[in-house]
Amino acid sequence: MNRIQRTTSIEDLVERFPGSVRFLINRNLPCLVCGEPSWGTLEELALDKSWDDNAINKLVEEMNDELVTEKV
Repeated sequence: MNRIQRTTSIEDLVERFPGSVRFLINRNLPCLVCGEPSWGTLEELALDKSWDDNAINKLVEEMNDELVTEKV
């Protein structure tokens, strides 16, 4: 099973886990622009919104708990 990491690209994230779009929007991290995934990684998206290291780690953990187990 592939886990989500801080370095996972937004494009890969959206492709592998379509539920990630809503998940991120609910946390004020919109990852789509005009229907296309934004460039960069999950970490870069969060850093762009001034998230700190601990918050990003918690986000990745929550995404794995909710989205990765959803696909099993």
